[in-house]
Amino acid sequence: MTTFKEIRGTAVQSVSSDPTNPETGQLWYNNSIGVLKGYQLVAAGWSSGGNLGTARQALSGAGTQTVGLAFGGYTTTNLTATEEYDGSAWAGGGSMSTPRRYMGGCGTQTSALGFGGVNTVSTSSNATEEYDGSSWAGGGNLSLARINIAGCGTQTAGLGFGGYAHSAPGSSSNATEEYDGTSWTGGGNLGTRRESIAGTGLQTAGLAIGGNQNPPVQSATEEYDGSTWTAGGNLNTARSNFAGAGTQTSALAFGGYNGTINVADTEEYNGTSWSVASSLTTTRRGLGGAGIQTAGLGFGGVTTAVTAVTEEYNGAALAVKTITTSTS
Repeated sequence: MTTFKEIRGTAVQSVSSDPTNPETGQLWYNNSIGVLKGYQLVAAGWSSGGNLGTARQALSGAGTQTVGLAFGGYTTTNLTATEEYDGSAWAGGGSMSTPRRYMGGCGTQTSALGFGGVNTVSTSSNATEEYDGSSWAGGGNLSLARINIAGCGTQTAGLGFGGYAHSAPGSSSNATEEYDGTSWTGGGNLGTRRESIAGTGLQTAGLAIGGNQNPPVQSATEEYDGSTWTAGGNLNTARSNFAGAGTQTSALAFGGYNGTINVADTEEYNGTSWSVASSLTTTRRGLGGAGIQTAGLGFGGVTTAVTAVTEEYNGAALAVKTITTSTS
């Protein structure tokens, strides 16, 4: 039988404490606690987080996995409710002035932006609100009122794109607007008109992903450089009503609706192409998202009913693992 020493060129060391800089594949015996340990790659995946206080769909999100924000959405009526996430539990924040769903959102937990959406069944909103960590205040209105609009960036350098404009008349939009902390101005149009898309990144390095075009669902990805959108790699699963997180060169897309059914599919973007990653535990559409590719957050949405479920995504990483054996 081949031994570990023959494979690695060294025997398993017996040490009193774990090494501070282990190498990939390294094994050691921690003699102070009587445990065999190793340093190995842990696969990416989703795990359960704390449930939202209010189950809802069509909500917006901002922030990170450990400092997240959820706002607006829909249960049996449009909501103003805001919740703040600390990495394990949600707590109530200040309510929005205008109840809305299908808004664009961006920023951080203490400096967020919510814009557009719908406040009645047939009326698009152009309203913008700014969150300071405790309360919302009115900002400058969008030039074009839209629902199902995507957003990315920060409160003082936001980006809103796509959506459905009831006044267009009644069509998916390719319009892009840039926010400077006070007012919106026109940016470069999307190459593909669409709504219910996911957005992530910055105002000068944004990403528009998937969506719907009256239908069908879309797989197209576009990258924004601050003035112009250009084509990126297509999603493996075309979809709408899903969530995104991360940056233009390191993004995450998860959940949604593929035109027939809700999906749990997760994909990672490297700035050129999308690759399939570990699926959500709870299949759903209309969920909120936040975070980065290696530390994402998905919350709320609808399965067959609105849900409060929150999941946390952690990318593949090297970690110290305890090695155990079992006998029958």
